[in-house]
Amino acid sequence: MIARRLLLGATLATPALARAQGTWPSRPVRVVVPFPPGGSNDVMARPLAERLQSRFGQPFVVENRGGASGSIGATAVAQAPADGHTLMVTSSSFATSAVLQKTSWDAERSFDAVAILARAPYYLLTNPDFLPRDVQSLVAWAKARPGEVDYGSSGTGGLNHVVSEYFCQAAGIRMTHVPYKGTAQAVTDLISGTIQLVITTVASANAAIREGRVRVIAAAAPGGMLPPEVPAARTVREQGVDYEADIWWGLVAPKNLPPPVRHAIHAAITEALAEPSLRRIYEAEGAVPSPGPYDAIRRSAARRHGALAQGGGERRTSGSNERDQHAASSPIRPRRHRCPAGRAGGRPLSPGRGQPPDQGAGRPRRRGGEGGAARGRHAARLAG
Repeated sequence: MIARRLLLGATLATPALARAQGTWPSRPVRVVVPFPPGGSNDVMARPLAERLQSRFGQPFVVENRGGASGSIGATAVAQAPADGHTLMVTSSSFATSAVLQKTSWDAERSFDAVAILARAPYYLLTNPDFLPRDVQSLVAWAKARPGEVDYGSSGTGGLNHVVSEYFCQAAGIRMTHVPYKGTAQAVTDLISGTIQLVITTVASANAAIREGRVRVIAAAAPGGMLPPEVPAARTVREQGVDYEADIWWGLVAPKNLPPPVRHAIHAAITEALAEPSLRRIYEAEGAVPSPGPYDAIRRSAARRHGALAQGGGERRTSGSNERDQHAASSPIRPRRHRCPAGRAGGRPLSPGRGQPPDQGAGRPRRRGGEGGAARGRHAARLAG
């Protein structure tokens, strides 16, 4: 009797799954990236959306909704209907956002995990004119000049903010945090010399790495792939600091996604990740395609990065959202925040590599200008 019931249940479930796979998607699918174009989430989403669109014959439209360290885009997805036609490509930073800021959503209770896309280590990138060439010299430089090394992130509470604060703790140094609206903007200012350090992925800075406009001084974890024209980088741990940080990218949907639809999306993602062309794209971005059980990885990341955020990161307030959004849209440079052990406040840097503000190519002049002493300090930070 039990066997007959199980067989009947399987018989009934199979047509339901087939119908879900046959009817999804029934209209265009919105793929939300909760960060601006050019960042790693965007790089992971676009080639995947192209392949899904080709397979199903329905548009898969990538929509960038950046701001508040990914919270604005995540809020829009959490409030969308749970029918499989609104999805979000996100990363490990998803596990930290709700810890460091007040959100209307919860990483586990507001979303269904669908699939893991890829994993990769972070890399420590510096401006090529910045004197330190490796982790040991960076640590020595920062210890000799507490708070004078400026590092950029995708925003207060973003994962590369948290892992940068973690690096401060592990190395016993003080640096100044400069939050942006996305990592691409931070990399732009790293290239210009406005900041000296960004801890991010190859996917977020691929062109700059390949063209030598930034220097890779260390990998934050083993197992990554740099562009072939770039020399291999030793890990931070191999250079004497007990530190490791990596990232995953995944696909989520609004909570209560029907299981047949969830299974259909997961199967499509798994099939797409098996395509050699997509694997080559991800590997060229320093990531390893890793289809697997999203829930377990997400819970592990939430515990790990949540603990880091609570222990070392700045706890965010409602005013921080407005400050970060203003910083990203205003011609004035973003406000700077010290690492937890650092001094309050921060000194603005001139926009060019040691140049006065009006000589920084394509960079806006700050209100009030800067004195010669400040310009001299900026040049000294880069050239030693």
